[in-house]
Amino acid sequence: MTAKRICIVLTTRGNLAKMESTLTAITAHQDLALQVVIGGALLDPSFGDRVDGKIFRIDERLNYTTDDKTLRGIAESAGRCTIEMSRVLAKLKPDILIVIADRFEALAIAQAAVCQNVIIAHLEGGEVSGSIDEPIRHAISKLANLHFPANEEAAERLRRMGEHAGNIHVVGTPSLDLLHNININDKEALTAALEIQGRGPRVDLEQRYIVVSQHPVATEYLKLTQQIEETLQAVKNIALPAVWILPNDEAGSPEFARRIGRLNEDKSYPPVRYLSNLTFADYAVLVRHACCLIGNTSSGIRESAFLGVPVVNIGSRQNGRMRGTNVVDVDFNAKAIVTAARQQAAKQRYPRDTLYGDGHSGKKIALVLAQHKPVLGKTIAY
Repeated sequence: MTAKRICIVLTTRGNLAKMESTLTAITAHQDLALQVVIGGALLDPSFGDRVDGKIFRIDERLNYTTDDKTLRGIAESAGRCTIEMSRVLAKLKPDILIVIADRFEALAIAQAAVCQNVIIAHLEGGEVSGSIDEPIRHAISKLANLHFPANEEAAERLRRMGEHAGNIHVVGTPSLDLLHNININDKEALTAALEIQGRGPRVDLEQRYIVVSQHPVATEYLKLTQQIEETLQAVKNIALPAVWILPNDEAGSPEFARRIGRLNEDKSYPPVRYLSNLTFADYAVLVRHACCLIGNTSSGIRESAFLGVPVVNIGSRQNGRMRGTNVVDVDFNAKAIVTAARQQAAKQRYPRDTLYGDGHSGKKIALVLAQHKPVLGKTIAY
């Protein structure tokens, strides 16, 4: 029997971490043949070397990003991504394409696939959140033939959206799989990464520190400057050393990076070390030993619940998404952020929460892909 060709497109550091166990499981399955496509942030040399160093061969590259990081620039990048993905699909001819989550390029990738009669498997559909991610996620779900939601609540939402129950498989969040295979107390690689890739004053990981990871919110584009200033003021007033993870390739991200980069000029701030690239293992170690994670990243909702990390979630980006007891929600208000961060830092640690899976998602996904009989065409299930 000919192996079923499974194509996965990776475009961000989060994609790479999220899918590593799935890539491994697909590679190991005798009835599946893996195809890997990289694009976006992963075409940066600091990412590409890391991808090439894995066991996965890169089959194609997607060049779609522009230097314009405004809303219009992101829309143009999405258009270019659809064109590039059309070329890639015509060449690779996958049986199933895995589309990840809800970034703008994910919808562009799905659009190219549905127009070329390629079966789409969607990861992490059925969830709710704020920003542009929300409509993009649900649009992809309506294009998809196969669904891999993280939990039963998301699965039920997909059923209410008219997706057939037999095509919905609850698998958890694949990034949690990696947490079983790393030494969460080994800071050696993390320390080296912060030294080589980080900028700004050094942060002693043996002392109390916070982690900040804040993304621009596309639907609140005109408020980006105000939002980053509120968080910066909060970091200043919390008065603990901080490691700041810069955002991905998004509308407004250059302004975020410029403003954070100027912190070195203000001596009233505590030490803030900032960088854009960390392996998932290093990031997990960093967050696990922090007093608190502050920002609006989904890792504060997913991985941090599994690790029991205290989180202050800011703003609307994660609105409606299921969260554990480790998360405190606040608005973009410096005083509120400081109060919540101090309260959370005093908690030390929360119990592990398996809200987003048990850490065995990759094998579950590979098994479903091997057994699934692709059928083109969709009908609403009600």
